Amino acid sequence: PQLFERLGIDPPKGVLLHGPPGTGKTLLAKAVAAQSGVNFISIKGPALISRYVGDSEKAVRDAFRKARQAAPSVLFFDEIDALAPARGRGADSPVTERVLSQLLTEMDGVEELKGVLVIAATNRLDILDLALIRPGRFDLRLEVPLPDAGSRARIFAVHLRDVPLARDVDLAALAERAAGLGGAHIESACRRAGLLAVRRAIAGHGEAAEGLPVEVDQAVLAGVIDELRRSEGLAS
Repeated sequence: PQLFERLGIDPPKGVLLHGPPGTGKTLLAKAVAAQSGVNFISIKGPALISRYVGDSEKAVRDAFRKARQAAPSVLFFDEIDALAPARGRGADSPVTERVLSQLLTEMDGVEELKGVLVIAATNRLDILDLALIRPGRFDLRLEVPLPDAGSRARIFAVHLRDVPLARDVDLAALAERAAGLGGAHIESACRRAGLLAVRRAIAGHGEAAEGLPVEVDQAVLAGVIDELRRSEGLAS
């Protein structure tokens, strides 16, 4: 904060993270709060939408009030597109219009957001209302893309670090095979491979499998990755 004061400028009020599902936008927001040592308040956008008049707007006001009381803090809105779709698209509802108005007021209203950084995440940047992403609200927009091969290998290493692996497991080869998948998909692949290894051990040894070593091999991981790629419509 002292550096901003010396420069005579205000820090960004809001940061908008956008990109495909499963790329770690929520994890990145949590990391920001943890690394800076501030309070973290997380809000799921769809959870704020209520059919009762006034409830949704009150939930938005309460979220900002809590963030101000807990300052310095990070207020994180996940799936913000559920709260702030562009007006005039033909699917407007009185609830979403009122919620959007309340959100705009809180971010750029009379009461200053001192010590509060608002971070939001969306998979649908194209449907957000333009008023929300103008200067003075979400000043900074950051794309969180799908990981490249090197990043995928590191993600595999994180999620397999405590898993007994067969000697044939090659993280670089798995990373190449997982092209087009995000971090959440890779985490799911590692979990599914572990479950398959357990099932295979039980099928082969019954209750005696509990005392035998169980490991995950390259074939199981590759099969799970191929299955996930097919489910995402990616070429095998």
